[in-house]
Amino acid sequence: MVNVPRLVIAAPSSGSGKTTVATGLMAAFSERGLAVSPHKVGPDYIDPGYHTLAVSTGSSGFSGGSGSAGSSGGRARPGRNLDAYMCGPGLIGPLFAYGAAGCDLAVVEGVMGLYDGASDQGELASTAQVSKLLRAPVVLVVDASSQSRSVAALVHGFASWDPEVRIGGVILNKVATDRHERLLRDALDGCGVPVMGVLRRTDQVGTPSRHLGLVPVAERRADALGALAELAGRVRAGCDLEALLALARSAPELTAEAWDPGVAPVVAPGAPRPVIAVAGGPAFTFSYAEHNELLTAAGADVVPFDPLRDEALPPDTRGLVIGGGFPEVYAPELSANEPLRKAVAELSRTGAPVAAECAGLLYLARSLDGKPMCGVLPADARMSGRLTLGYREAVAIGDSALAAAGTRVRGHEFHRTVLEPGAGAEPAWGLVHPERRVEGFVSGGVHASYLHTHWAATPEMARRFVARAARVVAGDGR
Repeated sequence: MVNVPRLVIAAPSSGSGKTTVATGLMAAFSERGLAVSPHKVGPDYIDPGYHTLAVSTGSSGFSGGSGSAGSSGGRARPGRNLDAYMCGPGLIGPLFAYGAAGCDLAVVEGVMGLYDGASDQGELASTAQVSKLLRAPVVLVVDASSQSRSVAALVHGFASWDPEVRIGGVILNKVATDRHERLLRDALDGCGVPVMGVLRRTDQVGTPSRHLGLVPVAERRADALGALAELAGRVRAGCDLEALLALARSAPELTAEAWDPGVAPVVAPGAPRPVIAVAGGPAFTFSYAEHNELLTAAGADVVPFDPLRDEALPPDTRGLVIGGGFPEVYAPELSANEPLRKAVAELSRTGAPVAAECAGLLYLARSLDGKPMCGVLPADARMSGRLTLGYREAVAIGDSALAAAGTRVRGHEFHRTVLEPGAGAEPAWGLVHPERRVEGFVSGGVHASYLHTHWAATPEMARRFVARAARVVAGDGR
C-alpha cells in the first residue's frame, strides 16, 4: 500500500500554466522542509529537469521558507515520468510508488489538457487517466486572462465530465486586478470546487523556449535557480499551501507494489562490472532516471561524461548510451571535440554496445548541419522546418545489442531534424503504428534510432545491453 499525499496539477489546455504552478509548488513545499517527489505525465524530458531543481531547494537554500520539517527534509529526488502509453497503465502505480517512497508529498504535473491523451486511444496516457490510476485529487490551473463568470462553466464542465476524476481545487492564473479576482471568485462560489490560489498576470516568471519547448535546465542552471526562487515566492504568496497540503493528504491509500529496478544481474559473481558511459551535459539532457538504475542493477558501473567538455570516454568504457537532447544547438562545439568523436568511433568498431536515441543518432552520423560528427553511421543530418512528434508502436526487425528480433515496444518521436538516409541496411525498428516504415540503424553493437523508449517497460533491454558489455570485458565483442 502507498500512503503518500499527492496532487495532480492539470489544466483545460496547454499553455494554461501547469509547469509554472507545479514547479512553484514543488519548490515552495521543499522550502518548508518537506521531501517532495516530482513527477510528470507523458514523455516530456525537459519539465522533469526543472522539477528536480525545484525539489532541491530545501537543501540548496536558494530561498527562505518556513514551516515544520518533513520526514526527510529537502532531499532531492529526480523528476520521473509517468507515461501510460510507453509503460502501460499497469506500471503507473508501481513507478509512482517507487519514486515517491519515503516522501512527504508527491506533485504530478499533467500533460496537455486534462482529458487529452494519445491520439485515437481514448483516455490512454491522459492526465485524467493517470489521476485515476493514482487515486489522486486534481488541482485545475485555469488561465483566467480573458474571462470572468464563464470560468464557473468551464470548471463545472471539467469537474463533471468524468465522475471518477476528482477535481479538488482550482488555481486561477493570469488574473489581472483585484476586481477581476472578485468576479472570478464570485462566479466560482457555490461551484463545489474551491479556489486554492490566484496568480496575477504580472506574476509570470519567464522561462526561455526554442524549437522543442523550454530550454533545459542544464543549459541555464544559474538563471533557472533565480527564476525558481522567484517562482516559489510568488506561488507561496498566491496559493493556500495549507489547503493544498490538506487536499493532498485526503488521497486514499493506493494499492500498488513499488516497481523494482533490481533485475537479476547478468554479470557473473566476482567478474568485473562493465563500465557504461552515459552522455550528459547541456547537449544531451534527455534521459529517464530508470535507465541508469536498470543498467546498474544489471551489473554495470554507470559513468556520466560530457561530450562538450570531455576529450575521452571514461576509463575502461565497454558500453555507451547517448540519449536525446539538442546536438543541433551545439553542433560546432561537438564537432570541434575531435578526440572524443574518434574515441566514440573506435569504441563502436570493437563491437561494444552503443545505444543512441534521437540526439545520439545525430551525433553518430557523418555530419550534422554540415559539421563533422562521429561518422559511425553512413548518414547525414540537418535541421528542418517540420516537427515530427507523436507516440509510435514498433517491432525490432533483427537482433541487436538492445533487443531480440520481434521485440515490441511503444515509444515517442520528438525532433525537427531529418536524417538521410533514415534507415540502414539493418534498420533498428519497424514502425507499425500510426504508420508503417523502417527506421534507424543496427550495425555490430550499435543501435541508433529516433525512437525514445522507456526501459522500465522492457527491462530486458538493459540486461541485454549489459550482457553484451560484459562480453566485451571478457574479450568477446560479439
